[in-house]
Amino acid sequence: MKMVYNVEDKPKFGQVIVFAIQQLLAIMAATLVVPVIVGNGMSPAAALLGAGLGTLVYILFTKAKSPVFLGSSFAFLGSMAAAFAGGVSVALGYVGLILGAIFAGLVYVIIAIVVKFAGVEWINKLMPPVVIGPTVAIIGLSLAGNAVGDLQKGGITTAEGASVAHPLICVLIGVITLIVTMLCSTYGKKMAKLIPFIIGILAGYVVATIFTIIGISADIPALQVVNFGHFTGLVANGVNLNTFFAWPEFTFLTAFGGLKEISGAYIGTIAMAYTPVAFVVFAEHIADHKNISSIIERDLLNEPGLHRTLLGDGVGSMVGAFFGGCPNTTYGESVACVAITRNASVVTIIAAAIGAILISFLNPFVAFVNSIPACVMGGVCMALYGFIAVSGLKMVQVVDLNKNRNLFVASAILIAGIGGLSLTFGKITITSIATALILGIIVNLILSKEKEETEE
Repeated sequence: MKMVYNVEDKPKFGQVIVFAIQQLLAIMAATLVVPVIVGNGMSPAAALLGAGLGTLVYILFTKAKSPVFLGSSFAFLGSMAAAFAGGVSVALGYVGLILGAIFAGLVYVIIAIVVKFAGVEWINKLMPPVVIGPTVAIIGLSLAGNAVGDLQKGGITTAEGASVAHPLICVLIGVITLIVTMLCSTYGKKMAKLIPFIIGILAGYVVATIFTIIGISADIPALQVVNFGHFTGLVANGVNLNTFFAWPEFTFLTAFGGLKEISGAYIGTIAMAYTPVAFVVFAEHIADHKNISSIIERDLLNEPGLHRTLLGDGVGSMVGAFFGGCPNTTYGESVACVAITRNASVVTIIAAAIGAILISFLNPFVAFVNSIPACVMGGVCMALYGFIAVSGLKMVQVVDLNKNRNLFVASAILIAGIGGLSLTFGKITITSIATALILGIIVNLILSKEKEETEE
């Protein structure tokens, strides 16, 4: 795929700012929602700051050659919940979050050392295009339900979590967002092609605001899509410095109070909760980097090298958890944003990371992002997740599907992944994507003799 801006290119300053905001909008919703799901007072703003710092660490380790943003990992949700299990104090739970990220990061460091000395050829043989292509595809397809679910929701919900706005109104707004995004990406001038998500989100937000104003004026809840409460909460106690700036609640500050409660048994529990999941996320790490490599037409597993991407991801995850509690991981939304906009400039990723750090202190911007209705993000995510799926299918183009071996491998991965085959062992859950990849590797190895028999 031909890039408008390649990895080493440096767009103009004004363009970089706009491109960075677009990257942030692509990854911000998922990054902010992870600490909300975990609860226990975790700060979404701190998670955003941790993601920004983690991304800068990743860029440093990869020698600024991999245009990927790191965000809060969903794979570790169960592990993070385990840190607070058993009625432990919040302070001790925060200690567990940091320790868990260290354990997971050490797994990456160990694998990176192995890769450094053993090379990556064994990975290419273990995961050829017939394995990695369908796996990348199901990363996008597995998120399809999230996009469609969001498409039918507004920003105001009842106590039970149901959307106040009518689903058809939400779908209309989401589709408008999607269409504007696609039109800008396809027919727009150069700048519009580079920022289709910003234009699409703003268009959807404007339409949602119009419906909401009409709904408030006519007292029709079904038309109220935007939750302006995120803004009114800023001025509830009058306009002051806290209205605009706030100090995020960093994980390590709370964790200081829990150090005296730590025990060997608790450390063992955290190690068992995080370490196995790190091996699972390693598989997704490979898939993401194979995907971005095919998009920018540079093999990142060889240069800067898989050992560097692993170190960047692992250490970046530790940094993210230290400040925000959430281990980080490479984001498919970021990869899709690069693919659709054809902007692979690492300068953009660096600017986005710095922006995430700055924004975490700015209440109005966080309030704006939180006020974007789910249906607007759902419309954008239909394009993002779809592009991830299509990127995986493009990898399969080089595979000879006339051979039964390849058909069975791809079929096993697609059905297991789309069907949601996940495996749970106690507190450890192997995600459907990782399960599908492992199954694909096993099937590929079992059927590997078909090629030899055909040649004979």
